[in-house]
Amino acid sequence: MIEGQDRTPLTRDFFDRPVLDVAPDLLGRTLVRSTPDGPIELRLTEVEAYAGEIDPGSHAFRGRTARNSVMYGPPGHAYVYFTYGMWHCLNLVCGPEGMASGVLLRAGDILTGAELTRKRRISARNDRELAKGPARLATALDIDRALDGTDAIAHPGAVLVVLHGTPPPRDQVRNGPRTGVGGDGATHPWRFWVEGDPTVSPYRAHAPRRRST
Repeated sequence: MIEGQDRTPLTRDFFDRPVLDVAPDLLGRTLVRSTPDGPIELRLTEVEAYAGEIDPGSHAFRGRTARNSVMYGPPGHAYVYFTYGMWHCLNLVCGPEGMASGVLLRAGDILTGAELTRKRRISARNDRELAKGPARLATALDIDRALDGTDAIAHPGAVLVVLHGTPPPRDQVRNGPRTGVGGDGATHPWRFWVEGDPTVSPYRAHAPRRRST
């Protein structure tokens, strides 16, 4: 565990900023997930920014729908989506209310509650793989669509909270294209990660899915 973590909860003002400011600033922050079996704490090591209706890679590129409505605010809430018919992914909404944007939480280092996450991530070969990738992270933290719209700002009974944690030095933050994003959004360098951290997932370029014949 990293020593000397700042356990001050992040405020809504932290998230009420442009997504490209919030995303790299989330690195090193501590995400706390309260479950009936006990708390899980994770230090964020990799994220991606999605800028709503100006971003071809965003779920909100074509406007508001029932699925993406949480992305339109208020900031500081969780946007959870289901993908490929089997996985959930966790995002944190940011920016002013009414303008969709969010940060996909791609990877992290489990600080507390590893024994709980191992039960959910039985295929992980070691603890570095428990939350190495967005679907793995959501599985490890027991995230599903029931948490879509959950307020992640500290309040009584909160099941998700983000603490100040231990942000890395600026010279350890790297950025590049987002994993698996194709089309006009493929080259946006909006993936951010902590250089050299073993929990960061490998980059994979977009590969078009083949249609069955």
